[in-house]
Amino acid sequence: MPEPDCTENDRIWYNWSMKPQRIVLYARVSTKDKGQDCQNQLIELREYAAKEGLTIVCEYIDQKSGKTSDRPEFQAMMKAAADPNRDFDMVLFWRLDRFSREGVLETLQHLQELNQHGVCWKSLREQFLDTCGMFKDAVLSILASIARQERVTLSERTLAGLERARRQGRVGGRPKRIVDRQKIWDLRAGGYSLGEIAGQMRIPRSTVARICKEAA
Repeated sequence: MPEPDCTENDRIWYNWSMKPQRIVLYARVSTKDKGQDCQNQLIELREYAAKEGLTIVCEYIDQKSGKTSDRPEFQAMMKAAADPNRDFDMVLFWRLDRFSREGVLETLQHLQELNQHGVCWKSLREQFLDTCGMFKDAVLSILASIARQERVTLSERTLAGLERARRQGRVGGRPKRIVDRQKIWDLRAGGYSLGEIAGQMRIPRSTVARICKEAA
């Protein structure tokens, strides 16, 4: 059937909507959520898929903190998304914090990775987080702006903390270690080698050599 008269954006949406819609579900609960499982999320995700006529090809389920990407099912999903022969073109999750809680920048990187592989994604409970339509570039742009703002905020907090520490007389970095130079000189005069002195004093051999050179 020929496409109806439409703008370029309408044509993009029309073409996408006519594609086979094969999806995977991703659900997660933290190990801290005692007594909870992913069934509440999965029920809603499955119902949405059925209502929209989407075909679920796989369900990835993690019971682990979302503060790291080191989650077996999450990694398996991302690996599958990168496969040119994958059998899905959309990832559906219940809410963004179920997908990841690593922070805005890290989460955006995961989402952009899906996008680069040609896999769109959608948050069921956050309707504006949806790259499966014509507004995907706008959604990614907004998330990128939020990530940039987060980096600026973190940088400002770090600088403010350093300035506060400076005003309070605290200096960053490791505390300086006090070395007993006289003891090093005495040990050297007693015939100990540089390596033996370094081992006894628990300091680098180069430090011992420098201090002994001062006394020469």
